[in-house]
Amino acid sequence: MAVRSLAWVCYLLECADGTLYCGITNNLEKRVDAHNAGEGAKYTRGRAPVRLAYAEACEDKSAALKRERSIKRLPRADKLALCRAKPPRRAARQGAGLTKRREKR
Repeated sequence: MAVRSLAWVCYLLECADGTLYCGITNNLEKRVDAHNAGEGAKYTRGRAPVRLAYAEACEDKSAALKRERSIKRLPRADKLALCRAKPPRRAARQGAGLTKRREKR
């Protein structure tokens, strides 16, 4: 039997004060809504509303964590360039879709 799970996404938010926040999730739409409702990360609670500036699908949680770490190490100018080069697609904004995992034998 195949196991179904949500795909992992690394994302960048632009906060109301102009700062950037990087995080990962397996349900992008729900996570962005949580940030805007003040239920997301402590950093974004006082900086709402937030806007999704960048989203990148990752193979699994480990890959998403590694990508998040590499993005967090970038200077602000490089993060903004990343946002301009690859703006989030509407499908990414609506959340990650279901993907099938291969059954372990």
